[in-house]
Amino acid sequence: MPGTNEAAQAITAAAVDSFRDTPDPRLRELLQGLVRHLHGYVRELRPTIPEWEYAVDYLTAVGQKCDPTRQEFILLSDVLGVSMLVETLNEQGGGTESTVLGPFHMVESPQRASGDSIDLLGGDKPCVVSVRVTSADGTPLTGASVDVWQCTEDGFYDVQQPDVQPPGNGRGLFPTDDEGRVWFRTVIPSHYPIPTDGPVGVLLDASERHPYRPAHIHFIVEADGHRPLTTHIFVADGPYLDSDAVFAVKESLVVDFAQVDDEDKARQYRVTAPFRLAEIDIAIEPETPKDAR
Repeated sequence: MPGTNEAAQAITAAAVDSFRDTPDPRLRELLQGLVRHLHGYVRELRPTIPEWEYAVDYLTAVGQKCDPTRQEFILLSDVLGVSMLVETLNEQGGGTESTVLGPFHMVESPQRASGDSIDLLGGDKPCVVSVRVTSADGTPLTGASVDVWQCTEDGFYDVQQPDVQPPGNGRGLFPTDDEGRVWFRTVIPSHYPIPTDGPVGVLLDASERHPYRPAHIHFIVEADGHRPLTTHIFVADGPYLDSDAVFAVKESLVVDFAQVDDEDKARQYRVTAPFRLAEIDIAIEPETPKDAR
């Protein structure tokens, strides 16, 4: 009768081999790699049967917490650092650094024109964000799509407060002009805790980790012939820049939201002085043959 280790290795080998006839070679590679690494984790840490049953129940609860405005599996991936790892490994190094999508890009952003406001609540701290989109070589990209979403001054997204915020507050889908530029009016977002009323919150409590994210604005930038980019800009000098709950802060993405007192410039941007201004460049990488895989 084979020993425990020999039997365990045989189970892994059989499970890996069961996917040998998968027609798509990349899918076969992913499935066999998943089996090898998952089995390796189990052999190393030897979970008890009650522990494994708890893990299955936990993942079931994560799925049950998902709905059209809440993606608990993305949140779990985020707090384990997996989302940020995938983003980092897929960067090619030629454009603006990427960050995580996050759990709140769950609704279609409303179409807006350059200069529109995404603040539908009339916040007290006016802010302007001016964006120039280029290819990695610096060529301005006309007609690029800039999808923006952010929380309020109080740290909530519209989908978290459907009785308080109108749908689409803090969101906008903007086209760039002939110079690759777009700007919009908004408010300075707050730092905020990720949702803790579900299984991810149980995990954070059990490990005594805080749930906070530093203040930031999300972007997805797309243009013909280029790889889509998911990124943030982080508000400089805010709390939690050094301990983001989802590991997404990169130094190159920390931006100074400078105070502007010039009344002429305020009129130009259709706000009142003083206001805060963030001016950023976002460079996206051309598509490669690998992207078509």
